[in-house]
This record gives sequence, C-alpha cells and structure tokens, in this order.
Amino acid sequence: MDTNKTYHILIVEDDEVIRMVEQIYLESNGYAVRVLGDGNHIDEILREEKFDLILLDVMLPGKNGYDICKEIRMHYTMPILMVTAKTDPLDKIRGLNIGADDYITKPFDPIELVARVGANLRQFERNASGVEKVDPGEDEIVIDNIRILKSTRRVYKDGQEIKIPNREYELLAFLAEHANTIFSKEQLFEAVWGFRYMGDSATVMVHINRIRDKIERDSKKPKIIETVRGVGYRLNMREE
Repeated sequence: MDTNKTYHILIVEDDEVIRMVEQIYLESNGYAVRVLGDGNHIDEILREEKFDLILLDVMLPGKNGYDICKEIRMHYTMPILMVTAKTDPLDKIRGLNIGADDYITKPFDPIELVARVGANLRQFERNASGVEKVDPGEDEIVIDNIRILKSTRRVYKDGQEIKIPNREYELLAFLAEHANTIFSKEQLFEAVWGFRYMGDSATVMVHINRIRDKIERDSKKPKIIETVRGVGYRLNMREE
C-alpha cells in the first residue's frame, strides 16, 4: 500500500454502535471514512465519490447487503468486505458467490477488522497495478488447455480469454506456480488473502469452485484442481 495515500472507506451499517466502532478504529489507522445507515442511496454516493473499499452489512433496512453487493459489482471493482451477524456457512457462501471479497462475522475484534481491510487493499492494489516483475521466459504457465499469462494477469481456455476476478486469479496463479503440491485451506488462505486464517473454510472453497467452473472441462469432475480429501487442494500438472 502507498503510505503517502489516504484510502477512502465507505461503511454501510445500520447499527449505530458498530458503525461508530468501525469508523473510530479505521480513522485512527489513517483511513478516511464515510458512513451510511442504509444502502438506499448508495448508487448516487458511488457516482459522486471514489472509495477504495466498502464495508457492507448484510441485514440493512430496505435493500439488503446481498442485493447491494450485486449492484455494486455490475459497475465497480473495489474490494467489498461483508459484515454480518449471520454465522451459517451458506450465508457466507452466498455473499462470496455474488462478488464479496471477504467476510467477517459479528461480534468481531476491531483490530482484526482493520487488518482485513488493510490486507484486502494491499491485495487489490497488487492485482490492479501488476507490479510483479515477471521474467519473460517464465511469463506463461500452461496446464492442459489453460494458459496463464502472468505479466498481463490474463487466463485463456482453449485459446479464448476467460473473465477471472482478481482474487480468483491470485489463487489460481499460486496453485499453478506450485503445481503438484498439496495445500490446506489454511495455507491457501494465508498465502492468497494475506492474513491469518480464522477458521472459515467457506472462503477458500467458494473461490476454488468458482475457478473450477471457469477452467475445468467438467467442474463436477475436476481434473486440474483436485480435492485431496481431508488435506486440501492440489493443482495437477503433468510432467513433461
């Protein structure tokens, strides 16, 4: 992250106490914060102001966080961190499937919240800027009918470019760079999300499934990204 830049965070939260805690901790860590008690006018606000990350509550009066997240993702790419009292893994999976980058459950440790905000901003900037230095000879990774071009962060299947969001790209590229190696969910989370695994397996699982939908010939019977039962995941690359 650019230490000379002020990052702008939008908090959408109807609970006044939680909203205030989020704002105090983020502002004390150098972030510029705007708060909303509902998402009814978020379209206008996003047109008027530029935000680097959105903290989005799920249970909001009027329009809920899931619907707001879907609408934001139609036009904007900034990280969305969903904050909710719901603990059912299916609720987390739903949020991740509609475009949320991360998920934190109430009650939360404000220090963890700040850490997650920072990690998501760092990850997004790294993805957007393409600051990685790539050796031209090591630019391309080929797995079966899939080509990954690291310098441009593009992925092709059967010669056709496929749309793949930043976080999915990072996860796929990490597995491809460490092909034939088994990683646990904990290891993948820490390597790709950039902070300590908090026991939430849904995040990694959902992203793996979304990648499979894009790159596998049959996502129901994946051959490229294999689930190693009881251990984790492995990207299979045939040795030449």
